[in-house]
Amino acid sequence: MNRIGIIVTDPSYYPPEDPDHDTPPLLAALRERGADAQAVSWRDTDVDWASYDLLVIRSPWDYVGHAAEFSAWLRTIEATSVPLYNDATLIRWNMDKRYLEELSARGVGVVPTRYLATAAEVDAAFTEDAEDAEDAEDAEDTAGEQDAPSPRIVVKPTVGAGSSRTGLFEADDPAAAELARDIVTSGGVAMLQAEVPELSEGREKAVYLVGGRFTHAIAKGALLAPGGGFLGGVYQEHPVIVDATPDEKTFAVRVFDAVSAVTGSVPLYGRIDMVETAESDGRGLLLLEAELFEPAFNLHLVPGVAATFAEAILDCLPVGSPGSLRPCDQGAPAV
Repeated sequence: MNRIGIIVTDPSYYPPEDPDHDTPPLLAALRERGADAQAVSWRDTDVDWASYDLLVIRSPWDYVGHAAEFSAWLRTIEATSVPLYNDATLIRWNMDKRYLEELSARGVGVVPTRYLATAAEVDAAFTEDAEDAEDAEDAEDTAGEQDAPSPRIVVKPTVGAGSSRTGLFEADDPAAAELARDIVTSGGVAMLQAEVPELSEGREKAVYLVGGRFTHAIAKGALLAPGGGFLGGVYQEHPVIVDATPDEKTFAVRVFDAVSAVTGSVPLYGRIDMVETAESDGRGLLLLEAELFEPAFNLHLVPGVAATFAEAILDCLPVGSPGSLRPCDQGAPAV
């Protein structure tokens, strides 16, 4: 019997009002297919990782506060030669959202972003934005338009999950610069983006691929409240299953192809977060994030996807001589 470890966050991480909806159905689907499947916390120091035939990383959501420990854990897994999906090279690359620059260079549309690594860069960026806002106000006054709202911006770290330390602000709000400084002074890199109005309208869509094939899509709704913080005061997604258009499915596959071209790794699974911008914008679909090692799949909303995921995992089990792999099914998506 093949022993498969599903890598998760410690169960104590989940609040009662937001339980783990993905692990139980995935474990059940694997066990129904004859696998000895277990959920294992990546931080459990008593685990003999070499005893597994295959490891699938699914929800290590507490890695953000333990980045060095998580990187060391990835090295430990690599030393065992036990196959890990998605693989450690891909995970390291995906941990830092500066990967968006590399995907943009491959022709993937992304939200224009400035990356600020030092307090000096933060000060320069916000001084420049303040001057631009003043120029815009002067132009509006000249045209007879007064009291127009200032543009809004989003500030967030390049390494993070669950929209932690992320805020939506008016461009001239001192709290925006304060958040960016807090990110860089704690050793991170801040991302500065112009607001995408369609996101604030709740039009973000997440498209899922498993084994190269489309499985489902969700709409998540707006999360960020103007002035910093979350709508309703807490981070709470309300996913709804929706249809994905052929263009959205094709876009998700294009992102996967670009990821493979950049990293040399083919993702077994992933969630591509995107938004369709207004036609007048001229940009079309934009990539927000490529979630390639810890996306919530919302399997409780799409029960059949657990079976699809389980079969794709089983396709990756080692066969033959040590270190040889049966190729995972990377077929074309259903578009």
